[in-house]
Amino acid sequence: MKEYSVVPNKDVTGWFVKIEDVAPTDLYDKRDTAIEKAEEMAKGNSPSKLSIMNQNHEVEEERTY
Repeated sequence: MKEYSVVPNKDVTGWFVKIEDVAPTDLYDKRDTAIEKAEEMAKGNSPSKLSIMNQNHEVEEERTY
């Protein structure tokens, strides 16, 4: 199962989409945009899990596809 995550950058000015907890793939200005893109990737590679972090790097939501 592939794991995707949406996490804030260091100063919370943008949001990264990460795959398998390795180097970030993309940086987005808006959290909602990052979540949308991560969902597309996760749905296209099911079975997969998406973890959405808040600005404190705590898991706010997990979704499976």
